[in-house]
Amino acid sequence: MTDSRVIFAGTPEFALASLRALVESGRTPVGVLTQPDRPAGRGKKLTASPVKQYAAARGIPVLQPVSLRDEAAVAELRALRPDVLIVAAYGLILPQDVLDIPTHGCLNVHASALPRWRGAAPIQAAILAGDETTGVSLMAMTAGLDCGPVYTIERVGIGEDETAAELHDRLAVLGGSVLIDHLDDILEGNTVAIDQDESLATYAGKINTSDARIDWSAGAAELARRVRAYNPFPGAFFFAGDNRIKVWRASTAEGSADPGTVLQCDRDGIIVASGSGALRLDELQLAGKRRVPAHEFPGQLDLSGQRLL
Repeated sequence: MTDSRVIFAGTPEFALASLRALVESGRTPVGVLTQPDRPAGRGKKLTASPVKQYAAARGIPVLQPVSLRDEAAVAELRALRPDVLIVAAYGLILPQDVLDIPTHGCLNVHASALPRWRGAAPIQAAILAGDETTGVSLMAMTAGLDCGPVYTIERVGIGEDETAAELHDRLAVLGGSVLIDHLDDILEGNTVAIDQDESLATYAGKINTSDARIDWSAGAAELARRVRAYNPFPGAFFFAGDNRIKVWRASTAEGSADPGTVLQCDRDGIIVASGSGALRLDELQLAGKRRVPAHEFPGQLDLSGQRLL
């Protein structure tokens, strides 16, 4: 049904993959919803979302309401007469009067195998929990948080060393593919959505910068997952004195001492004791400096003999 009137709602790079898939399949939306421009970069210049930039470059009308509880914004959506509203990482709640606008309802491309990891940060949550698999779910939207019935789930394995950035990119592409593969069947009524099992639901809340601070009393395996989960945002970090240091890559190592004790810091690497085992810091970044492999870091700051915070 390439002649269906589609509205697309999304904001970041994850959403862009689904929007691009729609356009490339001949289903160019009649309108795109995305969040208002936000300050970004060191200069805090107002910057359009990736979805807005892509849509504007192709002449697709862009709507950027601050809230979808605004009557004028809802009227604007109604005027587009959508058959379906497709959502991927939009970032705003869709109230019931918006969910009721499209003839065939609203679909959501969600980056987890629902009902596991509903919420804002499912990719990071899956890595933090040590899940071996995750996926993309295509679901019918309801007023609740990611709790609508699911049309299909495409599962993938999570690599042992895979970061949230790497997993995000794989799932974004997969999301666009799943959407295009199943959209026509959904619109034609050939696919039935299955209710989620509420007893299996887990939630992935929004990430705060404070969540990414390394607690050296935790086990090394857990800390390695935290480093992976918070790459690229907000970046796992610790303090050495007044120096804030981000860790972009890490792995488990052998060693034992009071948590936070630097066991090794030389051109052969940096190893820090944790609550169980030790953590090898493979790539680090001192505030105001570039990322460097561990063997270069002592040239910026020698951590030998320190107790890290």
